[in-house]
Amino acid sequence: MVSLAGKKGPHEKKVPMRQCTGCGERKEKNALIRIIRTPDEEIQVDFTGKKNGRGAYICNSVECLRLAQKKNAFSRSLKTEIPAAVYEELVKEMDNRENG
Repeated sequence: MVSLAGKKGPHEKKVPMRQCTGCGERKEKNALIRIIRTPDEEIQVDFTGKKNGRGAYICNSVECLRLAQKKNAFSRSLKTEIPAAVYEELVKEMDNRENG
């Protein structure tokens, strides 16, 4: 008789977790919006999560975005100043995602 004790079942895939820059809550990577600083020092919103560059994550919530802006969290995470236009673009995109 063969004992299955200690044997693991099918390999379960790990779900990558990231921390929101605004509220600090840990969520699944695909539930967050990624902001990157490209190698050319440009700030972009990365909805694919695959662009090259240093990234920071934020919930799809204007409240979290305002909190991150108040704490200057993106500037610290991305190690560069964040223009106001980037915050405005994020607010518009979050509104678009909310409204469908």
